Amino acid sequence: MLNRRDLLKLSAALLTGASIPLPVKAAVAAPRGPFRFCLNTSTISGQNPGLLRSIEIASLAGYDGMELWINDIKAYLKQGNSLQSLASFLSLKNIVVENAISFTEWMVDDEAKRKAALTTLEQEMKMVAVLGCNRIAAPPAGVTKDQPINFKKAGDRYRAVMALGRKYNVMPLLEFWGASGTLYNLSQAMAIAVAADDRDARILPDVYHLFRGGSGFEGLSLLNGKVIDIIHMNDYPAFKPVDQQTDSDRVYPGDGVAPLKQVLTDLKNMGGKKVLSLELFNKTYWTQDPLVVAKTGLQKMKSLVQDIARNSIIK
Repeated sequence: MLNRRDLLKLSAALLTGASIPLPVKAAVAAPRGPFRFCLNTSTISGQNPGLLRSIEIASLAGYDGMELWINDIKAYLKQGNSLQSLASFLSLKNIVVENAISFTEWMVDDEAKRKAALTTLEQEMKMVAVLGCNRIAAPPAGVTKDQPINFKKAGDRYRAVMALGRKYNVMPLLEFWGASGTLYNLSQAMAIAVAADDRDARILPDVYHLFRGGSGFEGLSLLNGKVIDIIHMNDYPAFKPVDQQTDSDRVYPGDGVAPLKQVLTDLKNMGGKKVLSLELFNKTYWTQDPLVVAKTGLQKMKSLVQDIARNSIIK
């Protein structure tokens, strides 16, 4: 959390439209095919490279973009740095911020907490807009576990954060967590998106969460291309029961038993550009050179994409 002094400094840069610095856009080459490749900083966070080094690693490894965590951006600002300097560094490294990882409690029943969360979320949207980022995660943070979802209320709350996002062109992506006990399944996320009654509704799926929350993978084929912009890419091993698996069990795409070629084929067939973002929390990988980890993950994602492209040609 930012303290009062940090918020005042941030407000001076952000709260008046005339003083908001224009986002610096990286000159990224047009993507080949329907997929762009992205690195979520969680994948190399265990090595503690720092925000700027993480961006440099993504650039050196050959990624098109990144998912940055809001807490890392706030820590960078607390060190006396500016959003504009961060935007300039991203542009220099030719990296686009595809999405920001946020944990505001926008969905909770407690009205006071929800109002505070919306205030924080608006601050975060203003921040990432300066970086040229047009998306922010909206997970079920803080929601009481094992309680049935009131889809009408959840849809209304999601619609409210989408209205907030339009002010800054930073749209919230509805994220479900497989082990959350509340919003854990693709079908629930889709019900909330429908209940929101808004054409801009988007879902942020994750291969591990599709497995962990019992969604399965066939449901992706029912969605049109507007619903998904980004998917968190990872894999899971076969040796551990689903209810015993945790985030740290995630492995490189293709190193587990997830039907990733089917997932990628469905994403391709639904239409639209898709961002494949490598999101891992594997403690073994955190002991390794972060550049090697980033390169390995990118190579494995590209190999899967090449396989489905070859299969399409053969058919």
